[in-house]
Amino acid sequence: MTWAKGLMTFMIDRLQAPLANDRQRGGWYCTNSAYTLPNLTVTKGELLAPFLSMELAQRYMVTAFQELLGSAVQKLQQAFKGDVSVSLETLGAHHSFMPPPLTEINPKLLTTIYQAILEQRPLHIHYLADKTGEITECKVEPYHLTNAKGAWYLLAFDRLRNDKRQFHIGRIQTCRMLPDKFERRSSIVIANWLASFSGAEGGTAPTEVVIRFDAYQAKWIRERRWHHTEQREENADGSLTLRMKIGRPGELQRWVMQYGSHAEVLAPDWLRSAITKEARKMSQIYKEK
Repeated sequence: MTWAKGLMTFMIDRLQAPLANDRQRGGWYCTNSAYTLPNLTVTKGELLAPFLSMELAQRYMVTAFQELLGSAVQKLQQAFKGDVSVSLETLGAHHSFMPPPLTEINPKLLTTIYQAILEQRPLHIHYLADKTGEITECKVEPYHLTNAKGAWYLLAFDRLRNDKRQFHIGRIQTCRMLPDKFERRSSIVIANWLASFSGAEGGTAPTEVVIRFDAYQAKWIRERRWHHTEQREENADGSLTLRMKIGRPGELQRWVMQYGSHAEVLAPDWLRSAITKEARKMSQIYKEK
């Protein structure tokens, strides 16, 4: 049985489609112009999943995408048919998402990059370097888009520097998709890249970090998984020692300092020293006059 005949058999037997074959008409045709394909039948869980996914995506997209997402949701609502119906208003009453502060970006820019990834076409971009403040020009092979703590990043291979790089989407000044295509490099594994993703600041070789949280703060530290390399040690006094291998020194320093006196860095020495210096500067600012 050919795939075409199999499809016709499925439509006639399972979808009750009024189809007939006529050589004078050139093949199969519909005998009833009023016939439409039946709507999808879904379970509660199947229906809820795409709505929650879209709601979460909407929270992490820029404002300009909200109308497009809303339109997609409405189309799904019209297509679904079954023992349950869900509206956006109903969902909003039972759940909410509170993302971190989001970086505003041009939706056309994000769309262009996504299209280039799908079609495996290189991009010509002008990029504002965060450290030097200079605008650099480069030709990259785009591989992946990721959102880290409210900011979008492009993971790409930079042909000029002959190395993989990550670009903050908000710092891309211009972006043009080129007509040629590229072959994905087998040496670039997205899962491995994301595991060592270093965010806006760039990264260094992963360093083992040891942090001790006192009994007060340990209660909340236990509630979350902070890193895929983490190891925990429970101490007799109720405190918790957390070990991780991290490649983002600046971000890690800020993360530790938010816990104030409830967190103590035990290793490495450079991180302990950096926090000590910052704490001294802070004490001078808040020193009683």
